[in-house]
Amino acid sequence: MKALLISTLLVCTATFAQAQGKVANYYYGKPGTASYEHFSFWTQDGQRADLSYTYGKDRKEAKLTYLGPDKVNGKPAFKVQFPNKHVLYLIPTGTTLRVTDNKLAAQKTYRWEYEGPVNGIGTFCQPCAADEKEAMQLVLGSYLK
Repeated sequence: MKALLISTLLVCTATFAQAQGKVANYYYGKPGTASYEHFSFWTQDGQRADLSYTYGKDRKEAKLTYLGPDKVNGKPAFKVQFPNKHVLYLIPTGTTLRVTDNKLAAQKTYRWEYEGPVNGIGTFCQPCAADEKEAMQLVLGSYLK
């Protein structure tokens, strides 16, 4: 009976995680400070889903609109737009994202952000990409096409 209960729980957990999709999180700056910036790239069944930007000490959030693929200095990129119509170009580079609002301007480098327990403290993030490689695969497979 106990094995059946555990098996049922595992199937339900996997089904819930699949329904939730996957997310790749990238950040710039230091969490808890005014310089902090964070992108969340959600996928559902391998397709683009929600896209958000969080910033600042208080983690204010803005939903972004995906505008499609582009190129920046000959490199593959994609565009996103804020509710105020401001456009950013995101350029996947290795395991990082370079971000700029002008194809000729300097770029900020965003790194994969781990979301989960640290030293046994905190909650495991089921839909979060497990590492920087998985996060980049989610972005490349769903946002760069």
